[in-house]
Amino acid sequence: MLDIGIIGGSGFVAGELIRCLLNHPEVNIDFVYSHSNSGKNINEIHEDLVEYPDWQFTNKVNLKADVVFLCLGHGNSTKFLKSHKFSDQTKIIDLSNDFRLLNDSVFKKRKFIYGLVELNKHDILQANSIANPGCFATAIQLAILPLAKYSANLKDLHVSAITGSTGAGQSLTPTTAHSWRNNNISVYKAFTHQHLSEIKETISGLRESDNLEINFIPYRGDFTRGIFTSIYTESDYCQSELVALYQEYYKDAKFTYIVENELNLKQVVNTNNCLIQIQKIGNKVLINSAIDNLLKGAAGQAIQNMNLMYGFDEALGLKLKANFF
Repeated sequence: MLDIGIIGGSGFVAGELIRCLLNHPEVNIDFVYSHSNSGKNINEIHEDLVEYPDWQFTNKVNLKADVVFLCLGHGNSTKFLKSHKFSDQTKIIDLSNDFRLLNDSVFKKRKFIYGLVELNKHDILQANSIANPGCFATAIQLAILPLAKYSANLKDLHVSAITGSTGAGQSLTPTTAHSWRNNNISVYKAFTHQHLSEIKETISGLRESDNLEINFIPYRGDFTRGIFTSIYTESDYCQSELVALYQEYYKDAKFTYIVENELNLKQVVNTNNCLIQIQKIGNKVLINSAIDNLLKGAAGQAIQNMNLMYGFDEALGLKLKANFF
């Protein structure tokens, strides 16, 4: 059994990690660290965990834990690792953006591998430290990886993507309050979203030229969880060629599926799946993708990475079903 530590245990992503790991047959949750909630019962924050009445957050850290998940705000993972010297044998999976870019990926003796499984599976199998991709970055990259890799004449990409309120974290802000989100929609960080950097780095690594323009408009949605992405560009491929290209690229992917029918978000919420639909309309190709931002976009992908690092079945602990109704 692997001893697991979760740092930053009171947030939405940590809650998802706890729920999945409690059903993982190869792990034991050794500690859940929360500086602000130390001593509180965990089910005071994650109220669904009523069957664990005496389980508490702690401010103590086991520096020899087998795996540590860092569920901290951006910039705080680096600070935490500077003040806590984990064993060289401890595998670290970071869910912030601190180590995602190549220029930031080396921290002391650790080399953080970018943990997009469908791109870097071989490196993840041998990794000691993982930088988990961002949620928007996951949905967008999975939608475009096959084209980016194999389409020599790929044109600029135009991306619209909408996320639920949990994508903004648990801290209450004017744009996360229910009274503002309900029956509402808005654009934010148009063309400047922080996930663009990791997307562009991936795409430039797959192509000889790095001048491909990615025009990204993110939206805040009036729902709780999930990301729905629509991407269009021009392509010389016909519909059947596009579908065959995507099916071949993802033939061994555990959680990524190419579907024919129109997508809707409920198909992926509460799962670790990514669904992709491709349509050729005139000279344009339209690619839609959908994921759960807290699972495939965060906690589920992190566990998928852990499973690979230890040689477990990739889907262990992640055989989740959508709650469609």
